[in-house]
Amino acid sequence: MTLPPLYALRAFASAAQLGSFSQAAAALNVTPGAISRHIRTLEEWFDCQLFIRKGPKVEISAAGSVFAAQLQAGFASLEQACSAFTQQGHQLRLKAPSTLTMRWLLDVLQTYREQNSTPEVQITSVWMDTDKVDFAREPFDCAILLGDGHFGADTECHLLFQEWLIPICAPAMKRQAQTQLASCELIHPSHDRRDWLRWSQGVADAPVINLWQGKLFDTLEQGTMAAISGHGVSIGDLLLSQEAINHGLLVLPFNQPVATGDGYYLVWPKTSQEAPNIKLLLQGLLDQAPVLNNENLR
Repeated sequence: MTLPPLYALRAFASAAQLGSFSQAAAALNVTPGAISRHIRTLEEWFDCQLFIRKGPKVEISAAGSVFAAQLQAGFASLEQACSAFTQQGHQLRLKAPSTLTMRWLLDVLQTYREQNSTPEVQITSVWMDTDKVDFAREPFDCAILLGDGHFGADTECHLLFQEWLIPICAPAMKRQAQTQLASCELIHPSHDRRDWLRWSQGVADAPVINLWQGKLFDTLEQGTMAAISGHGVSIGDLLLSQEAINHGLLVLPFNQPVATGDGYYLVWPKTSQEAPNIKLLLQGLLDQAPVLNNENLR
């Protein structure tokens, strides 16, 4: 065996957390003597003193403190894995980027839940400069990621819709943006200013702009909200901006969207036991995926 007995590890972790053999014994429903024997077993196993005995009192050693912290993290991972296994078939844990969540996914999932009682979809919305997921280390069954469709050899994926970039602004700024974009305050949804750069390079007769001026934000959502508030002209995802355009909060000063080559994909592990439920979710997402047409460019 490469590991000491699990019950001895649990006894030590409990004693370290509670600072008492008797309290650990009560918590694990064993005798204090059993706790003491388990800890002796570990000390012999590692040839290291984990607790300092001071008569009836004990004090964890420096080495014991380090070991206890690592064990607590390990037991937390085990509990999380067991909880996820118990819940399989009833719950899907979905990771998604923040702008997509706010501009599309929340409404889509509400409709999905009304049509499907199971599985329950538990969404975690996170900011990702580069969309990625590590299913071996992160507690997710699937993810929606922006990318080119290559998310690792151990994953499956399906395209939901493509990304189309286009300038957006508040209605009051439309005319100025159309005629004097160079004098407008630009809003950059990322610090590397990549989205304005991709749009200007993708449009043959794009107005001249100074990419190095303007406000910098972390996400498309932040840039969109700044544009709605009249703080400048942002670059946004046309399909994710459509609802705000329909409600008159945003307008398009130019009707030339640029395809970045990236898209939003549902991604999941090839070996996932949740594959049937993921396919059900996929169909629900595809049924409500936005589509580019002439109506988008009014």
